[in-house]
Formats: sequence, C-alpha cells, structure tokens
Amino acid sequence: MPTSSPYLPQWGAHLQKGNRGRFRLWAPRVDRLSLRLDDQDRPMTAVGGGWFAAEVDGAQPGMDYAFVLPDGMVVPDPASQQQRGDVHGTSLLVDHGGYRWQHPDWCGRPWTEAVVYELHVGTFTPEGTFRAAAERLKHLAELGITAVELMPIGQFPGGRGWGYDGVLPYAPHPTYGSPDDLKHLIDQAHGLGLMVLLDVVYNHFGPEGNYLSAYAPEFFDGKRHTPWGAGIAYEKQPVRRFFIDNALYWLDTFRFDGLRLDAVDQIIDVAEPELLIELARTVRASITGRHIHLVTEDNRNVAHLHRREGRRPLHYTAEWNDDFHNAAHVLLTAETEGYYTDFAEDAFDKVVRCLAEGYAYQGECSAHEGGRPRGEPCGELPTTAFVNFLQNHDQVGNRALGERLEVLATPERILALEAIMLLAPHVPLLFMGEDWAARQPFLFFTDYEGELADMVREGRRQEFSGFSAHGEAEAVPDPNDEATFLRSVLDWSAADTPEGKARLAFIRSLLALRHRHIVPLLDDGGPSESLVLASDGGALAINWTMAGRLLQLRANLAEERQSVPGIEGKVIHPAEGCAKGAALVLDPWSVVVAIGD
Repeated sequence: MPTSSPYLPQWGAHLQKGNRGRFRLWAPRVDRLSLRLDDQDRPMTAVGGGWFAAEVDGAQPGMDYAFVLPDGMVVPDPASQQQRGDVHGTSLLVDHGGYRWQHPDWCGRPWTEAVVYELHVGTFTPEGTFRAAAERLKHLAELGITAVELMPIGQFPGGRGWGYDGVLPYAPHPTYGSPDDLKHLIDQAHGLGLMVLLDVVYNHFGPEGNYLSAYAPEFFDGKRHTPWGAGIAYEKQPVRRFFIDNALYWLDTFRFDGLRLDAVDQIIDVAEPELLIELARTVRASITGRHIHLVTEDNRNVAHLHRREGRRPLHYTAEWNDDFHNAAHVLLTAETEGYYTDFAEDAFDKVVRCLAEGYAYQGECSAHEGGRPRGEPCGELPTTAFVNFLQNHDQVGNRALGERLEVLATPERILALEAIMLLAPHVPLLFMGEDWAARQPFLFFTDYEGELADMVREGRRQEFSGFSAHGEAEAVPDPNDEATFLRSVLDWSAADTPEGKARLAFIRSLLALRHRHIVPLLDDGGPSESLVLASDGGALAINWTMAGRLLQLRANLAEERQSVPGIEGKVIHPAEGCAKGAALVLDPWSVVVAIGD
C-alpha cells in the first residue's frame, strides 16, 4: 500500500484526535492575534518568529473560524481548506478522515505511459462540478488518456474563473464542490487507471481577497513584481513552508498523482537551495511507494531542473514545451505576431529541432525577448522530459476570441501534426474538446465586480489592440460577462457529429498505437538518441534509437509531394501500410511511422 512520511504542516487549522483543533498563522506585523471559532474569540499565543498558535478542545468539522487582528479586522485563514462562502468569508474546519477511498492501493503509473488531458472543471461539463467531471472520465480512459490535468482549483473570487487568480490555494473552489467531491473525482479516476495531476500557482496571488499584506507584508518582496502582482519573498522560511505544505497537502491528503507548477520562471528565490529544489526534494522524500510526477511551465527553457539520476528524476519530471507548440502553430496557421515572432522565419526547422532535441531555443537569442539568449542545452534529457501539445488553456484562451486550431488551420494540417505529436516519443497533451475537434471557443473569463471588473475588461482590450490576427479591440469579449463563460462550456453533443466521431476515432487509433508500440520503448532515464535524416522544405525524417530499436518518423509538411528517406521494419501508421525502400514519396501533409531493429 502506498505510504507517506508524516509531516506536520506549519500553516492552517487541523483537527486532531479527541476533537482538538490546532490553529497556526504567521503574522509578524502584529503583536497580538485572536482566533474566532464558532463566534467565540480566543487569544492566540505568540510562539516566536512571527507565529501565533492556539489549541482548542471541542473543535468539530464544519465549525466556522477566522483570525481577528488588533484593529478588529477579521480575516480568513490563508491556508483555509474550505470556505463558508466566498474568499472574504469565514473558513471551515475540515475532517479529512471521513472519506472512504475505494482504491486505496493505487500506486500511479510510470511517466512513460503518460498521455495528458488538460481540463477546466467549470467548463468541462454543463454542471461544472467535480462530480460531473467524474462521470465523464470513462470517455477519457476509453480514448487512451492516462492522465487528467485539472486547471487550478484553489479558491478565487467569484463563481467563475480560470483559477490562476486564486487567493486560497488550499481550498477547492466551492462552485466545483466539496473536498470530498474532489476526492471522489480522483478516486473514480484511479479506478479507471487514470492519473490525476493538479495545476498549482505558486508565483503570485490574485488581485482580490488576499489579506496576507494586512498582517504579514513580509510575505512579499517589495522590490519585485510579477506580470500578475507582487513578487513573493520565497527566501523566508514561513513563506517556503506555505507552498511546500500546499504541495504535500494535495499529493497526500487528496492523493493527486502529480502537480504542474505554473510559470516557475516567476518564482525567483535567492536562497540556497531555491524553493523549487527544496519543494521537489521534500515531495520525493515524503511520498514514497507510488509514482509522483512534478511538471513545470517555464519560459526560460531550462534543463537543470529536470535532470535524471538513473531513471529517476532528481527534481522535476517534465516541462511544458512551448517551443514545440509555437513552431507547430506558425507552421499550421502562418501567424507570426507576438511571441510567434521567434518562429516566423524557420518554423519547420524548429519543429524538427524540438522533435530531435527537446527545445528549439537552447541559448540562441530571442527577438521576442529583446535579443537576449534564451534556454539551455537539453540533449542530456530523455524525450519524456518534454510535454508537447498543439493546444492548451493558454494558447487558446489567451487569444482575444479564444479560437481553437479547428478555426485557424485546415484539417489535413491538423491531422498531420496530431499524428506526429501522439506518435513521437515525447509526452503528449490534449486540451479538452481537442479529442473531437471542438470548434467552440475557450475564452478568458472572470467574475469581478466594480472597478476591478472595469480594469480587467479594458486591460484585455488594450492587450490585443495591436494584433491584426485578433480583430478589433472592441470585439474582445468582456471577461466578466457570464455569457463569455457560458460560450466556453464544452458542447459534448459535438462529439456525436460525423466530424466529432471521425476525430475521436483518429485520436483513439493513434493512442492505441502509442500504447502498443511506442510506450514499451520509452526510457525515462538517459538522453534521447535521435538522428535527423532529412529536414528541408517540409520533408522530415527522424530516427530515434530506443530500447535497441528504431522509431522512424517520416512526414511531408508541405503542399507538394516530396521524397523522404526510406524506412525499415514494421509500419504502424498509416494502418494501410507504406511501401518500403531507399526513398518514400509522400503526399502533402502526410505522416508515416515505423519501428525497426
């Protein structure tokens, strides 16, 4: 049975045996603090280092509590595990021992088996809840998905949002359901053989409902700002523990199989070891006996966080590879504005480099970054250290009109790149609805009010005012309009259309081939051994040597028929086979994959 090393969280409220409640808050800016529990105020004890603590007999699950500052201001617990209402209200005591796991012996799956499906709980189903999402998991398992990745669920202001503006990162958003509803979702996934990963945001807090500055302004670094708010003082031990405890909380208490850390390039830490390293080390030392996967999103294209020791990641398992997406997107759509500038001249060559080596930028200068070098050499990493995708929440939702690829590119181009992505030896990721070629938008939506709502609306329109591909600024949907959210809710009936069924069959067949032929060859340890045989004018030929065999990819990503080097062994795609020989002549936007000795 999987085990975890005992750890004692420093932050928050915890029910102990005998109905005893333990409460802790780091509030270095105040000289006294009170606990309001079930409408009764009790003085807390200063225990050193800015910490206040209280232990109370007779604590019960579901009791309201909050902290009272010297000026009478009442604030929720920043480590609240459940709220009575919104982010401004009281926190609730939670009993995590009441849920009875149906699959307690689940140990996860190796990362080499990962096929990731990213979803937003609020728009994945019409109901927008954990329970409703659980009812759709069978569809994903039958498709060939092995890992579900939830966009952030920590509580944010209002009832709808992407989750990246959360302020209570320990509390599942009540719109989605209770903590036990979340456990049910994870439990059901495990019963179907699906891993569940959680997207967590440790680089900033949202603009509404964060009260830390009222009693712990030291939590923040006044000299640094992220694109989304104040920088965080990660070098301070209580701050580090807030995030490390959070990671352990999700992985241990809820039995998530891994975490995806959002925008870690904004987690700037001067301490040694840096927070990212300490967090990964603590997680891997604390949770044993089951597979735990830690994935990063990092604009820097670093490799040092993902190094292996044998076949075991020392710290982080994989990195979202934006380079593959960006190069493929330019190839598919010919869009070259914004960050696509770096891929405008040689998108095809950069796709090839991503497939052969990992990153397209490994220290080369980036025009979009002002001519600064970007990236590190990554040849020592295995192919499984890179998560490749053609769509995700960012790349769809951060478009002004939220268009998916189906609206921007021709079907034959999309099918060719889908085949490459799903049959290459990297870890593939699909965005919800991509499996049936959904055409409806996924838009940016929030639920702010008043001046903040106005700022978000106008800021969004200004952001796209200079981009011809996004239309007139006035046409950008208002993020706070409920209609914007409702337009983003998946229309599952589209999966039953002829087009939807055809795409599902295509994806299902490719994933079956992946699991049968490619996954057994994958090594999560040493560097990938690749050989580019052709890379010119859309003609692509790459061989990967894995487990003593050759995985051979041949493709024509151009509008005219082209010749590519031949193949050896068994053709696994397309199903009807392909003539062998010294050379192959491929139709436009066609792909051949074979395995040889």
